[in-house]
Amino acid sequence: MSAKSNSENLHHNHSHHANGPSHNHCCDTHKHHHDHEGDEHHHHEHEHHHHHHEDLKSQIWKIAATVVLLVGAVLIEKYSNLNAWQLLLVYLVPYLLIGYDTLKEAVEDLAQGEAFNEHFLMSIATIGALCIGFLPGAETQYPEAVFVMLFFQIGELFEGYAEGRSRESIAHLMDIRPDTATVLHDGQEVTIAPEQVSVNEVVIIRPGEKIPLDGVVIEGSTSLNTVALTGESMPRDVTVDDEVTSGCVNISGVIKMRVTKEFGESTVSKIIHLVEDANEHKSKSEAFITRFARIYTPVVVFAALALALLPPLFSGHFATSFPVWLYRALMFLIVSCPCALVISVPLTFFGGIGGASRKGILIKGSNYMDVLAKVGTVVFDKTGTLTHGQFAVEAVHPEKCDEHHLLHLAAHVEHFSTHPIGAALRDAFPDEATDGCKVEQVEEIAGHGVRAFVGHDLVCVGNTKMMEVMGIPWHECHLAGTIIHVAVNGEYAGHIIINDKMKEESPEAIEQLYQAGVSRIVMLTGDRQEVAAEVAGKLQLTEFHAGLLPTDKVQYMEHLMRERSDDSFVAFVGDGINDAPVLARADVGIAMGGLGSEAAIEAADVVLMDDKPSKVAVAMHIARRTLSIARQNVWFAIGVKVAVLLLAAFGIATLWMAVFADVGVTVLAVLNAMRAMR
Repeated sequence: MSAKSNSENLHHNHSHHANGPSHNHCCDTHKHHHDHEGDEHHHHEHEHHHHHHEDLKSQIWKIAATVVLLVGAVLIEKYSNLNAWQLLLVYLVPYLLIGYDTLKEAVEDLAQGEAFNEHFLMSIATIGALCIGFLPGAETQYPEAVFVMLFFQIGELFEGYAEGRSRESIAHLMDIRPDTATVLHDGQEVTIAPEQVSVNEVVIIRPGEKIPLDGVVIEGSTSLNTVALTGESMPRDVTVDDEVTSGCVNISGVIKMRVTKEFGESTVSKIIHLVEDANEHKSKSEAFITRFARIYTPVVVFAALALALLPPLFSGHFATSFPVWLYRALMFLIVSCPCALVISVPLTFFGGIGGASRKGILIKGSNYMDVLAKVGTVVFDKTGTLTHGQFAVEAVHPEKCDEHHLLHLAAHVEHFSTHPIGAALRDAFPDEATDGCKVEQVEEIAGHGVRAFVGHDLVCVGNTKMMEVMGIPWHECHLAGTIIHVAVNGEYAGHIIINDKMKEESPEAIEQLYQAGVSRIVMLTGDRQEVAAEVAGKLQLTEFHAGLLPTDKVQYMEHLMRERSDDSFVAFVGDGINDAPVLARADVGIAMGGLGSEAAIEAADVVLMDDKPSKVAVAMHIARRTLSIARQNVWFAIGVKVAVLLLAAFGIATLWMAVFADVGVTVLAVLNAMRAMR
């Protein structure tokens, strides 16, 4: 499916009832597939947004008009002496105005054999209340009937508003969707939709424009605003040969880039896709609500019938006691409507996912919220996750000369090396190009190092093997890392320690996880034992395993998952292609999305958009909060309902209390659910 239609979906995503295709907001998400192109799509999206606002507006008008008409009807009843039939006609005006939609839904559902949902419950209860006055010895209940419908519509209004809000919180991801791309065709600039740009075409991006596709900068340099993707406020500087991802905004300079991926494969499309699919994976509690509504509603309807018929049958005075019990049964029906649960639980999860995405954390489904909240073991990959995954000079230990001179010689010799270690030495000595030294007869010895003449000196830069081949005595270093030995004219000159730099926030991230109640933090890495030991020691990890291949990581993961208890889950945090299998295997796989590989992002259940390990604890926090809000809603709704049902069965409750137990609770639960978005 195209990314375009994907975004369409998001905006055309109406909630549908658990029991089938009724147009009710209370339940399952159902998608309309529109495949539009270009402007039509944007127009459509805008139109839909417009419709949502129009719907809310007309609903508010309807509610206001009904309130006025209801007050009028009550006054007419009080100050005129109309009979029951005439009064019924007076009350039918506000009743039909506010209840028309609900009654229509109920009839449509019945026609499709989907009787048991809240529209049906509401319709029976209110029609019963309208008719009850015609039974001998019973009072008329017209105002109550109108009021029940009115409250039901107010509940729907709140739910529509909250759902619109949480849709918008996910739609803010649409801000990262680029609208057009300016492509160079034979020296001419052409503006086209990003979908039409092919790989290897050259795109110009001016300041203020979004980067439309993923690519590599071939001309110019600038800084990029990555907030929409990563939640990170610091701009990122890019220049020639740097990779750039779609969705960032160009701030300062004009750049040209060569496109490396089609739009459907670009970062933006994938992110939007992930967030939209998040709702597909229902959480356990959400699926529970859906199942619950299916069994619960028929049980309630039959219980109400029994309550209306059985006590009068056994009382001996059927005609006199039937109205009383019918009234109680109607109340029972209204109270037992499961709206509050059916609406608020999915809405809570939806809000939680939206709130997390604002923080640069994409949770691919509400079922992963359940798991995240109960993580007891966190497993980290080392390179690129806890560390930057880029080598840098950590220390210089000279023997004969000063540090500057040792670095100067090593950087010159490694000037043409393609190895990451060569790059680290060049980065550590940036002014080598301008100091005019001549480097000649460069010779790379595979697996050993490089030797060359710098000026008149023969300089050898390499590992211990090289020193041994040259017959130069060398000595070990007390620091862990990759040690590069340097010899000048056959004499040992010292060594340079190169290490993968640890991320600044790694220690804090680990500390936060321990505070969040994670009992076991494990590091799995393909790196050498002593390097792993140093990192694990600095970060105070529970345990680590080094020198692993991807398959070994999966085996360790399985071992950890066998050891865990049933209610404590294992999370894996990684970023590389080799992490994809482990990410998929863990209870919850968390990928570093900013610089991580696509394979890892695809395989993960949660994506951290800015490569910060500290976001793992934040994600757990959001998940726990979302779940606790969902639980509050479930217990609050059930508690109030049970209380009013008991009162209703004993005839103490009134229809007004019943209305509160249904609609009031729903409104409160929806408001509570909206807290999850923050």
